[in-house]
Amino acid sequence: MTPGINLLKNSKVSYKIHEYAHDSSTDSYGMEAAQELGVSEERIFKTLVVALDNKELAVGIVPVSTLLNMKLIAKAAVAKKAVMAAPEDVERSTGYVLGGVSPLGQKRQLKTILDISIKDHSTVFVSAGRRGLEIELSPNDLIKAVNGVLAKISQ
Repeated sequence: MTPGINLLKNSKVSYKIHEYAHDSSTDSYGMEAAQELGVSEERIFKTLVVALDNKELAVGIVPVSTLLNMKLIAKAAVAKKAVMAAPEDVERSTGYVLGGVSPLGQKRQLKTILDISIKDHSTVFVSAGRRGLEIELSPNDLIKAVNGVLAKISQ
């Protein structure tokens, strides 16, 4: 069990775990998940951590088929500027390794902004906290679990 799975279990939220054999040579963990699980790329959401100009970190959750728009996430996080956070800051603040960062059960719950497109699906997939392990759950349950905000943040 990962901290993300434990969080959902303790919250009594309905979810499914999906596991697949992760290929260490892959450079796109989300696309690999979509392919291995036979799920459309629009339903697999990646968790990206950004550093804001006010020295805070925030989480952006976008479909793996898109890119995170730095101007839009900065605006949604009420900041002037956002850049991708340094890998060591991501791992230290979330407790997860890159490629397996879950929006759930992070060491320190960061401000979380989810792309508005998440509402287009009955269920979505996010990392369960390790490469090759995904959690499927309803968008509403995910938003509630991370105390998230919806905004257009992808391009």
